[in-house]
Amino acid sequence: MIALFTAGCATLAITSCSSASDTPKASPTPSAIQPTKPADPTETAKKDAIATYQTYWKEVEKLYADRSGKSANLKHYAASAALKNAEQDAKRAHDRGLLLTGQVTVKDPTVTKVVTHGKLDYAVISSCLDISRWKTVKADTKKPVTLPANRLTKYVIQSTVERWPEGWRVTRDEPQDRRC
Repeated sequence: MIALFTAGCATLAITSCSSASDTPKASPTPSAIQPTKPADPTETAKKDAIATYQTYWKEVEKLYADRSGKSANLKHYAASAALKNAEQDAKRAHDRGLLLTGQVTVKDPTVTKVVTHGKLDYAVISSCLDISRWKTVKADTKKPVTLPANRLTKYVIQSTVERWPEGWRVTRDEPQDRRC
């Protein structure tokens, strides 16, 4: 058995060696070499901030729709005032026997400012928040609640998203009281 193993290794060694008569492999020409350009930290920050912001609103939907608040993972996407305000507002609605169901749509999120150097990286995002398909219902009956007809259901909102050690977090939401 050792002889077979040794013979196999010897055969492998012989076939893997090259000789002077072998044709050398061509090296790539300079034009074929594509240097990898490092990712632009500003563009990466913008993409990451917007992705976090959009996921944040999906988690806000879950928080308002679930009276227990256990189905939402908002703490993974929000902190500071944004987290506190969302949790307090959802609790206030739930305490009144109300749920908000349906969908919030974030339209045209645009980074209006980004800082990727300094103590804390952050981005300011402006978007159109469409809550027209987010319905207020009674928690026990699921029947819709009548709301004022003149309320804004599509409005400009400005949010701050910061890079924390755990990842990007929405820290502030500021509705701008303007239709979009």
